Amino acid sequence: MTEFIITTPDQLKTVILETVQNEMQRHFKALSPAEPATVPQNDLLTRKEAANLLGVSFPTLNEWSKTGVITGYRIATRVRYKRSELVESLLQMQTKKTRRAA
Repeated sequence: MTEFIITTPDQLKTVILETVQNEMQRHFKALSPAEPATVPQNDLLTRKEAANLLGVSFPTLNEWSKTGVITGYRIATRVRYKRSELVESLLQMQTKKTRRAA
């Protein structure tokens, strides 16, 4: 037997917003000071490592680099990203989204 739950668009919006915020907070907690102290904060990450850290695809990583959301550093023919700058960018994005949702 199938049960249906009737909800208003505002209730659905609230549930989705809370779920997204909880998942973002969980993701940021995994990135914060729980990292080992032996890992330098300015170590350089490959595109793959940066995309995994941010939880985005390569096209999104490229778009964010082009628009200045994050900064990539070209070393010869390769692009590298500073871990500390990526974490800072994530925190700024979270702050902007939190302010907009309020």
